[in-house]
Amino acid sequence: MLASAAGALALVIVVWLASVRLRDASIIDSFWGVGFIIIAWICAAVGHGARDRRLALAILVTLWGARLALHIARRNHGKGEDPRYVAMRKRDGERFWLTSLYRVFLIQAATMWVISLPLQAAGSLGAHRGLGALDVIGAAVWLVGFGFEAIGDLQLDRFKADPDSAGKVMDRGLWRYTRHPNYFGDATAWWGLGLIGLGAGLGAAWGLVGSAFDTLILTRVSGKPVLERDIETRRPGYRDYVEHTSGFFPLPPRRR
Repeated sequence: MLASAAGALALVIVVWLASVRLRDASIIDSFWGVGFIIIAWICAAVGHGARDRRLALAILVTLWGARLALHIARRNHGKGEDPRYVAMRKRDGERFWLTSLYRVFLIQAATMWVISLPLQAAGSLGAHRGLGALDVIGAAVWLVGFGFEAIGDLQLDRFKADPDSAGKVMDRGLWRYTRHPNYFGDATAWWGLGLIGLGAGLGAAWGLVGSAFDTLILTRVSGKPVLERDIETRRPGYRDYVEHTSGFFPLPPRRR
C-alpha cells in the first residue's frame, strides 16, 4: 500500500512540474489512467498475494488505463487548458503554480490510491488462493464495463465529429439507454476488478471500498453532476433527453 501511494505521488509530482512549465494543468487528465497502470504493476511486482491474480489485474488495468489515457490525450490535443483549470488559474493568480499542486494534483494522487484498493488488496492477501470462479466472474464484469466505456466514448467522438450534430443531443447507440455509458462502464470495470481482488479471500473485502468510491465520484462528485450542470444551456434538447433516459444504469428509454 505504501509503494502504491509512492508511485501515485511520484507520477503526479512529475506531471505537476511539467504543467508549471507548460502552464497547462489539464495535462494531468491524460495521465489519470497511467497512474493506475503504475499502481497495478507495483502491486504485481512487490505484492505477496497470488501471482496469477496480481498479473491478471495488472494486465486488465493496463488495457483499461492505456485506452483511457490515449482517448483523453487525443480529445484534449490542441484545445489548450481545460476551462475548469483556467477558472482556478484566474482565481488564484500567480499562486496557481503552487496551489494547483494540492488543489489538483495531490487530490488526484489520493483518489487514484483509494480507487486502486482492489489491486492493493489482491497484492496483499491470498498468496495460496489461485484463480477461481470469482475471478472469472470479475473478469466478465470488467469486460462488460470496459466495452461500455470504450464503445460509449467512440460513439460520442463520432457524434461530435459530425458537423450536423452541433447543438444536438447524443441519444443513439449506448447513449439511448443511459446518459453516461462511459461512466457506467468505468464504474462497472472497477467493480469487476474489485471482485477479482475479492478472490483473494473475504479478508480482501476492504478492496471493494475502492470500487464503491469510484462509483461515488462518478455519480455524485466530479463525473455526472459536473457534466450535467450547464449542458442544457448548450444543448436545448437535453432536458427532454433527461426525462426519457436513465441517468446511469442502462435501461430501456421511457415512453415519450
